[in-house]
Parts: sequence; structure tokens; C-alpha cells
Amino acid sequence: MSEIADTIVVLTARSADRIIREGGSQAWVLNPIRARQCAWLVCAQNRHNKNHDERYDGTEPHGMGFLLGRISAIRKAPEDGADSDRWQIAISEFARINVPHAWNHGRNPVRYTSLASLGFSLDGIEFHPMPRLTEAPRHSDQPTAIESEPMLTITEAKKRLAATFGVKPDAVEIVIRG
Repeated sequence: MSEIADTIVVLTARSADRIIREGGSQAWVLNPIRARQCAWLVCAQNRHNKNHDERYDGTEPHGMGFLLGRISAIRKAPEDGADSDRWQIAISEFARINVPHAWNHGRNPVRYTSLASLGFSLDGIEFHPMPRLTEAPRHSDQPTAIESEPMLTITEAKKRLAATFGVKPDAVEIVIRG
């Protein structure tokens, strides 16, 4: 019997500090419906990235699992725009980890698995809440403080629910009782 995939492992060239500043790991081509069923994000370091720009600042050994996060949302990647097919795996809390060979050398940089199949235990892991600061979109190099979450409109809620359940937004009905 196969284990339930509760974890997404990504092979990223970004550092833990950058992922924390950005609120999660991005910009991934993934199945958002499947990704939303996972509870955990494990970031493994990619030191073989051919693009050498400021986004790729990782310093851990290649394949090392260096960051564990509790997934809070799967949303469009802010750096690639609303029309992109790339997604951010947002996290609500994180722990720095040191897991050699967390990457299985697969060709796809996104893998669905379980913590158990990685041989990983949450015993003794100290989680930290995500900071309230996030990096501004790539057009600006100045960080932006988030004071409060933006208001959610009915239209946006319908779009998000439709994406979660794989239906069209007009198939979603929302009732508010007050």
C-alpha cells in the first residue's frame, strides 16, 4: 500500500533567507489541486543552476534538504504575474534542517512524496513563524511591509475556490449569513 503524499520537495537555487523573505518557494510549474493536498514543503538545494542572477543565492551542498515549511497556501507566483502557469508554495512557519541527499536526482524540480518516505520525523523540530515582511515584486528592490491581509472579494473567493476544486468560477456559490 502506498503512502499518502503529504509533502512537496522542490529543488531550488534560492537560499533559505530569500524563501523566508518571499513567504515561500516560487515559481513552480505544478498541479495546484494536488499541491493543496500537501501539508509540508521541503526545499533541497540546487547548486547546478545555469542562471546566475540575484535570485539564485543558495549556498548549501547540492541536494541538501535545508528548509522545512508548513504549507499555508498554493497561489500564483507574484514574480511571474497573474497570467503565468507558475505557483508559489506559501508557508506559515519554517524550520531550518540539514538533511543530506533530500533530492532524489529526478529531472522534475517538483516532487510529491511523504515525510515518512523521506525518512524524516518531526520529533525535535523547532518551527518559527514566518516574518511579516515580504519582498516586493521584482520590479522594485525595496522590501515592502505587509500591515494586514488584503480584503477578499466574492469574485476572488470564487476564483480561488474554483481553482482549488477544478471547476469554473460561475459554478461556485457563496452564501454569507450575518
